Amino acid sequence: MAITRTSDEVRAAVLHVAKEMLRSGLVAGTSGNVSGRLPDGNVVLTPSSLDYESMTLEDLVVVDPDGNVVAGHRVPTTEKALHLACLRRHPELGGVIHSHALFATMFAVVRQPIPCVIEEFDVYVGGEVPVAEYRLTGSDDLGEEASRWVGDRGAVLMANHGLLTVGTSPEKALAVAKLVERTAQIVWGARQLGPLVPLPESTLAMFSGIYRIMR
Repeated sequence: MAITRTSDEVRAAVLHVAKEMLRSGLVAGTSGNVSGRLPDGNVVLTPSSLDYESMTLEDLVVVDPDGNVVAGHRVPTTEKALHLACLRRHPELGGVIHSHALFATMFAVVRQPIPCVIEEFDVYVGGEVPVAEYRLTGSDDLGEEASRWVGDRGAVLMANHGLLTVGTSPEKALAVAKLVERTAQIVWGARQLGPLVPLPESTLAMFSGIYRIMR
């Protein structure tokens, strides 16, 4: 049985994940953003252009599913359409993270998917991380394009932009982001040593099923 969080618990999770995203090197400055689905169907978001280290619960912004601000004194992230599109299209999701993780963004810039060559990647991400078509940052088009890729996996690269990860909670989306970034670095380094050796197809099929069950 799923455990329902209170609004205060979801808000606290969004703030914690935002700060951990900075500490983990997934973002720099005020880049990136985090969201969490509230029990009433509204969404709590990090605000636009505010330093994560000084961010408090009072700085978070709550919007309705259409993006209208219903609580908070700040402007929500300029990428609110990205978060809302994912949460609207996939009702099982409870958290979305947009980050500019260094190695993952390198793959996004050259528009190359991050291959699934490690078993845990298949289990927790659901397979290769694809690259969504380029759409202008902050646009509704970007939200619609990126959200269609995360129906059967936990991450997608946004061309020439960065990384989008999702999960049943903000913390789960953060765990996926950390794993994708670590794997992107491993793949980048492994390619300096020689060609990648893929996992057996049977392994991929078995573990991707585990991801779908957990999701």
